[in-house]
Amino acid sequence: MSTIVTPVTPAGAAEARVAGPARALARVPDAYMNPYLAGVGLGLVLLAAYVVMGRGLGASGALSSFVAWSVDVVAPNHAQANEFYRGYLNAGVGHPLKEWLVFEVLGVMAGGFLSGHLAGRTRRTIERGPNVSVGARFAYAFAGGALMGIGAKLARGCTSGQALSGGAVLNAGSWAFMLMVFAGAYAMAWAVRRQWR
Repeated sequence: MSTIVTPVTPAGAAEARVAGPARALARVPDAYMNPYLAGVGLGLVLLAAYVVMGRGLGASGALSSFVAWSVDVVAPNHAQANEFYRGYLNAGVGHPLKEWLVFEVLGVMAGGFLSGHLAGRTRRTIERGPNVSVGARFAYAFAGGALMGIGAKLARGCTSGQALSGGAVLNAGSWAFMLMVFAGAYAMAWAVRRQWR
């Protein structure tokens, strides 16, 4: 028979500790990877993408190709009349499952889930500060994602395509983009810091 004891940690959060045979089933999350090591790994992945695929990394282009294809299926005349959609449709790819970025994003999602699962970090939770409700947290996340998507289209690339891939080839616009991303993030973090206290 096993017993579960829930002592309070110094930070004030309850942490379940399991004794007896059930202890083997309990999983304490692994430590996060060293950020410098992770950065070197990401750089090697970017280099491999250029060598193997002939192009860098990106994410927003995957969603754009899928949206263009979806609009073409539902309203082909509208898709061909729209310069944005036409640019993706006439790129010679056609179906989004033939687009390299779609598979890259699917691989990132699968790899992220597998990595989190192996490290014992997969669980249903909503990360939020004590001063924000669940509904507000979802609203902020949705608004932030929408703004990021609009920004990626205005900047002609997301942080993956502009900052990583563009920055790696010393594109001046990509470096300016990344500096503004950091400046905007620090300013916004200061503005919403009370939500996380």
